[in-house]
Amino acid sequence: AGAMSEGRPLRLLGLHGYRQSERRFRQRTGALRKALRGRAELVAVSAPHPVPGGGEDDDGDDPPRGWWFSGPGTFEAGEVAAAPAGLEESLSAVAAALAEHGPFDGLLGFSQGAALAAMVCALRARGDPRFPVAFAILVAGFASRAPAHGHFYREPIALPTLHVVGDADAVIAAPLSRELAQRFVEPVVLTHPGGHFVPAAAPQKKAYLDFLDRFRPGQGQ
Repeated sequence: AGAMSEGRPLRLLGLHGYRQSERRFRQRTGALRKALRGRAELVAVSAPHPVPGGGEDDDGDDPPRGWWFSGPGTFEAGEVAAAPAGLEESLSAVAAALAEHGPFDGLLGFSQGAALAAMVCALRARGDPRFPVAFAILVAGFASRAPAHGHFYREPIALPTLHVVGDADAVIAAPLSRELAQRFVEPVVLTHPGGHFVPAAAPQKKAYLDFLDRFRPGQGQ
């Protein structure tokens, strides 16, 4: 009863998509943060690698970033990358964020950030002490095609996950997200009719809250 009466919101570490940043991710998840208000707090972190070439909305202070590259300075989710680069630095960055800004209860990843969060889940399920999280919400996720990353998916990942799949997603096609869900032991899959974004309309809000309530203090696991 004590834990429940303190009523602490859950804390989620947010991992943005490729070519985003902590600030861009914050701007694009306003509706989600509002939907979770009082139940969960979302704290995002920027990926360690600036994406070469920037973009039209690039400002020097906040370059678009990525978690790893499938080719020299590029990333394509479907690419079978022979020499993926940058993942170890990103795992270290997530571990550092969990340690410095924690405690966190779970992860919320979008697109490439969801793919990274799934890898973190695999390491956590194997007992890696750097990643003390209990669950993850993976929006528009996918499994890395790089053979060097195959070890993350060798056995089913025993960590609770909610997989959010956009039927009209033209960036990460729905089958890729469903395939990632199948790498987990007991995935919860939430489908929405939209595209490549973090949905927060009423049906999705209910699904997020139902999932998160499993992990709230005093709710019983």
